[in-house]
Amino acid sequence: MIRTIGMIELNSIAKGIEATDFMIKAAAVELLFSKAICPGKFIILITGDVAAVEAAMDIGLSNGGVFVVDHLMLPRIHPQVIYAINATTAVEQMNALGVMEFFSVAAAVTAADIAVKTAQVELIEIRLGVGIGGKSFVTLTGDVSAVTEAVEGGVRFAQEQGMLIYRAVIPSPRKELFQSLL
Repeated sequence: MIRTIGMIELNSIAKGIEATDFMIKAAAVELLFSKAICPGKFIILITGDVAAVEAAMDIGLSNGGVFVVDHLMLPRIHPQVIYAINATTAVEQMNALGVMEFFSVAAAVTAADIAVKTAQVELIEIRLGVGIGGKSFVTLTGDVSAVTEAVEGGVRFAQEQGMLIYRAVIPSPRKELFQSLL
């Protein structure tokens, strides 16, 4: 089970590939993915024990230098975050829909982790900048009050960092909207 993740987001594909190599050689971490996203950005996602992820992140950030756009390290990541990154969450019913949109991928992952730890909600998806201009967004569902609380908790950090674009809470979305998200 994945318990700790580290992510680095860079604005250079070549530097991202190089930083990935440095990171996975520096510590006993597992590479979850290392890939280009839109528009010409690159993300690296690793997992392992806290000390190993921390060591690999230090090397990656140092190697990435001025090309680093954002980064995160989440030592006790909520399991729903991993399912939402992989878009494998099975949601049966939607009472309310929460949407959080960000300028960076790392901000979306951090906000999703905070949101799901703040209130009783289900993450639907964390969209990681592919095909959407390098932006990212998180969708989640639950009761209206829980979704509102989760969204507000999730966006607080990103808002302070200047990474929040917009947030929305939609009570009782129509079935067509729900189906188009899955």
